[in-house]
Amino acid sequence: MTIAIISHPDCLLHDPGMHHPEQPNRLRVITKEIQNSTLEFTEFLAPLATVPQLQRVHAKSYIDFIYQQSPASGLVGIDADTWMNPYSLQAALRAAGAGVLAVDLIMKNEIKNVFCNVRPPGHHAEKDRAMGFCFFNNVAVAVAHALETYQMKRIAIIDFDVHHGNGTENIFQNEERVLYCSSFESPFYPFSGADTKSDHIVNIPLPAGTMGKTFREKASEYWFEKILGFNPEIIFFSAGFDGFIDDEMSDLLLIEEDYAWITREIKKIANAVCQGRIISMLEGGYDLNSLGRCVCTHLQALSDND
Repeated sequence: MTIAIISHPDCLLHDPGMHHPEQPNRLRVITKEIQNSTLEFTEFLAPLATVPQLQRVHAKSYIDFIYQQSPASGLVGIDADTWMNPYSLQAALRAAGAGVLAVDLIMKNEIKNVFCNVRPPGHHAEKDRAMGFCFFNNVAVAVAHALETYQMKRIAIIDFDVHHGNGTENIFQNEERVLYCSSFESPFYPFSGADTKSDHIVNIPLPAGTMGKTFREKASEYWFEKILGFNPEIIFFSAGFDGFIDDEMSDLLLIEEDYAWITREIKKIANAVCQGRIISMLEGGYDLNSLGRCVCTHLQALSDND
């Protein structure tokens, strides 16, 4: 099965500074691994997200602030972890626009599975706050586009990044049309999510040292029946690979096969309830020696015929 890959050269130009983990080489190693793989894929260029598309999930005053902070030269710190250079705004707009295009491609029946190979990531960006390397919440922008433009009633987001997607939870905390399932190391940045009580937010906090066996048991116990019962019309991945055993960002001990497993299990559900429609959007993953392999393992499982 052919998978769509959405990216843009602008996403390489966002550079938050020397030694910052969220660096342009993340996309380069992923692109190289995809090109050297046996994956069948079609490439698309990410459009720029529009202000009205961003306003579905972000406050207008916050969007204006990000535009105003964009520097003509040098670096500007939005918070301790989140920095802008002259190209960061354009990259962030492409990253958010990628998800919008992904929804359109799927809803026009041009493709069933899409991977947005974009940066900066998005799941820490709240309604009116940038943090954790994120400016705009890419997956939230795409979900809101699907809700409004295609009048969807039920959308599921599966977030397996090592960090809790506080921004996604913040944006959709009162939106019952969105089922948000997040696994993350806890206690760990951004120190949220472990105590969430909600019928449509299903968080799985994992202690440091958690291996794939426990991750699989927890996902099987808490997620799969919930997602099936929710009967989503489309499923999104916030795909973070920083829980990989070699990634120094965290203390989870996942391996490539764990990413293949969660992808296959969610794909089974998607095939049963929503014609296999899945959009995956890159979040974390900072070990350059393994990131490309982890992503390709995820994409191979996403594109394999059943």
